Amino acid sequence: MTIDAEPLGRPLPTIHDMNGYFWCGGRDGQLHIQRCGNCGIYFHPYQARCRECRSADVKPEAVSGRGKVLSFTVNHQPWFPHVPVPYVIALIELEEKGPVRLVSNLLGTPVEEVKAGMPVKVYFEQHGDIFVPLFTPA
Repeated sequence: MTIDAEPLGRPLPTIHDMNGYFWCGGRDGQLHIQRCGNCGIYFHPYQARCRECRSADVKPEAVSGRGKVLSFTVNHQPWFPHVPVPYVIALIELEEKGPVRLVSNLLGTPVEEVKAGMPVKVYFEQHGDIFVPLFTPA
């Protein structure tokens, strides 16, 4: 994925046919993840075929946006001048059949209160046509 540095915030992805559903799907307030029409599992990132049954019947579908923190780290390094530190980088497991795991930021709670197993929900940070999926405690 090519990253375009945004001058006043986080780096943003370059949108193309294989990732647009994920990065632009928040427009309707829902997180979209690939799902196999044959066996029903969800998976991320994009693949042309299901990793379980190898079916090509895959397409993005809206998911609940709910999950839990599997693991996390607290970043104290100011890599991007306009992103305040410290911040949490978390591995989130969505509740949908998969498992489906995303690396994202966890906001809305002090970093010292973040725990593995913590329930979370998605929200979106809009940057033009891009809706970055971030998470907050549920």
